[in-house]
Amino acid sequence: MNEDTTCQSCGMTIDDGTYCKYCTDESGNLQAFEERLDRMVQWLRRQESVASDEEARQKALAAMAEMPAWRDHPQLKAMRA
Repeated sequence: MNEDTTCQSCGMTIDDGTYCKYCTDESGNLQAFEERLDRMVQWLRRQESVASDEEARQKALAAMAEMPAWRDHPQLKAMRA
């Protein structure tokens, strides 16, 4: 039996691999940063009833900054500077 792991892009529990099906394109490659950010913002607006796009964007950026796939992304590094 495989031990569950988490997607290195969003933190979702996955059976195996590095990224979940929501964070990859049709070829299995990690989505571009802006695409992943936009999708996370949409998800937050639906799932957590976040009040505004800007609030959802800030929450998504904070979450992405903790994920191995994104923590060294220039846009996130600039936020921490």
